[in-house]
Amino acid sequence: MTERTFELNRRRLLGAAGIGAAGALAAPAVVRAQEKIEWKMPIAWPKNTPGVGVNAQRVADMIGVMSDGRLTVKLFGAGELVPPFEVFDAVSSGAAEIGHGTSYFWQGKNPVFHFFTGVPFGLTAQEHAGWLYYGGAQALWERAYEPFGVLPFYAGSSGPQAGGWFGKEINTLDDLKGFKMRIAGLGGEVMRRLGVSVVLLPPGEIFAALQGGTIDAAEWIGPWNDLAFGLYKVVKYYYMPAFHETGPALEVIVNRSAYDALPDDLKEIVKRAAMASAMETYADFAYHNAEAFGPILEKEGVELRTWPDEIVMALGAESEKVLAEIGDANPLAKETYESFVGFRKKASDYAKASEQRMLDMRSLVLGS
Repeated sequence: MTERTFELNRRRLLGAAGIGAAGALAAPAVVRAQEKIEWKMPIAWPKNTPGVGVNAQRVADMIGVMSDGRLTVKLFGAGELVPPFEVFDAVSSGAAEIGHGTSYFWQGKNPVFHFFTGVPFGLTAQEHAGWLYYGGAQALWERAYEPFGVLPFYAGSSGPQAGGWFGKEINTLDDLKGFKMRIAGLGGEVMRRLGVSVVLLPPGEIFAALQGGTIDAAEWIGPWNDLAFGLYKVVKYYYMPAFHETGPALEVIVNRSAYDALPDDLKEIVKRAAMASAMETYADFAYHNAEAFGPILEKEGVELRTWPDEIVMALGAESEKVLAEIGDANPLAKETYESFVGFRKKASDYAKASEQRMLDMRSLVLGS
């Protein structure tokens, strides 16, 4: 072999090696670009329900856009893939990879779940977010869901909800007795202890139940959703605000195995999409509840009421008993209860000097 031939062969060999190395380096990027994952997302709400259903769809869409189509999410409204109260089970079993709902819908798994939606006379939406993100509650929430293979993410709040729609005015505790009321969460247990017959119905069944007489009182969310659901057409006394849902939290729940199988960037996208949705959802409710408040009061016969002090104190006394009982249910519940009540005291002290006083001053200035 001549020196020239050797040099030519050497160059060919190096060139081939270079192409191979480049191909080896490029291969993973090509695979990642071509990787397509589709997740199923059942939700606890009818599709396109204001606030809840709409924002669930936004989460699904956001994940697809942020991942450039590598991870897409197909949304199924309540009952389309599973019944609304079985979303958690579907995600836990792997029948669906992701879901949208609220944790007290699955409280039969562990009563501590109530704290992560919200409890009577509990935290406001901003306080709840603070408790989760910076007060250690996210870690408690994850521990509560861990036995079920589910990972939770905060997905926003409606802000203070309405107390509900009633067929007659409530002036005393005796007036509550015998009512058949749709009310969710621990508020239902408190009402039951005060003589109310509590019925838990999925959101999509509330209007028909009121209209058909299966129930004669109901709470849903607030002016925006109540207007959309037409509850004012059946009963006329509208009580605000709710005692049981001060800043109730929505959640995105993910099957842990499906989440762990994702590359790190897609994991972060799922997490950040939920966080972005939390702010968007809260803003959505804040604006549209204010917009709907006047129109719903203008509907024929609607009478706005607030709970009398006697009833508030009775609701409060029973609520504190219920929370303490949950705190005694198991070690995690006790830890969560102590974390919650400790932060609620600090948040309440701060709110009196800040937001509560600011709202009082604004009302004084505006004359309302």
